[in-house]
Amino acid sequence: MILVDSGVFIGTAADLNDSRGLAEAAITHIVSVDSVDPGPLLPDDSGYCKKWINVLDEVTSDLLSHMDDCYLFIQEAVDGGGAALIHCQAGRSRSATIVTAYLMKRYKLCFAEAYQRLKSVKQDVQVNSGFEEQLCLYEALQCEVDTSHPLYKQYRLTKITEKYPELQQVPREVFAVDPVQSNSSEASYRCRKCRRTLFRSSSLLSHPVGEGASAFGHKKSTNLTEGVRCTSYFIEPVQWMEQALLGVMDGQLLCPKCRSKLGSFSWCGDQCSCGRWITPSFQLHQNRVDEIRHINIQRERTTQFAVGNG
Repeated sequence: MILVDSGVFIGTAADLNDSRGLAEAAITHIVSVDSVDPGPLLPDDSGYCKKWINVLDEVTSDLLSHMDDCYLFIQEAVDGGGAALIHCQAGRSRSATIVTAYLMKRYKLCFAEAYQRLKSVKQDVQVNSGFEEQLCLYEALQCEVDTSHPLYKQYRLTKITEKYPELQQVPREVFAVDPVQSNSSEASYRCRKCRRTLFRSSSLLSHPVGEGASAFGHKKSTNLTEGVRCTSYFIEPVQWMEQALLGVMDGQLLCPKCRSKLGSFSWCGDQCSCGRWITPSFQLHQNRVDEIRHINIQRERTTQFAVGNG
């Protein structure tokens, strides 16, 4: 068990057997980031506040979704004058990920700075590549797990893709509410043929522009990034897509009203016209959709207009 920061210790599962060491460190809160139930080592009458995150040390495991909750739990110990032990089996990957996230949020550090601070006191820590990507995403999210943020939505979809072969159905919470069932002042996107509303601006998933033709295997001597344009909208899945997505890895996306072809989906991913590979991919072609913006006039009257796409 090693002190990382005031009131914050990192350790191993074996540390749970060291009652004297726990007492000397004034441990009041224990975060177990492990696939093994710590209950037998910490009975209910032990007096500790306990939090168990049941995950394997695998690149596909999700720790990002737990980072904010763990931060609050650890900070509760520190603010209360106690201390928190964060442990996994070996104290190298899973617990190191949670401690690094804590340092990032607590001191407004980037991933590299926080990770180096942890390594300076425990040199053998080594988070796996999946957790490292999640910590970098936590940094991009400004150390706030915002489930409505496009980056988090894309992350959540990626995690589902990794598990998809074992899934019998896609969790319903993944699907955005069908816009015809709700009112919103957001910009909306409608089928160009029948005018049925398909999704709202909050469902858009942006991505860095790719390398253009070079990403498709064409040999060019110049930099092709300039002038490259995305010709599709990549979005989170919407409720009207649900039946089309279940049980298949890819297929067409048809308008739920007029059945005209809007685009396609692939859980394995697809390439945008800009060259960027998107996984998973739910894309609607811009020339099949109209963007509808809402403009307030004199604060009392709302006018809608369609924005064409060529």
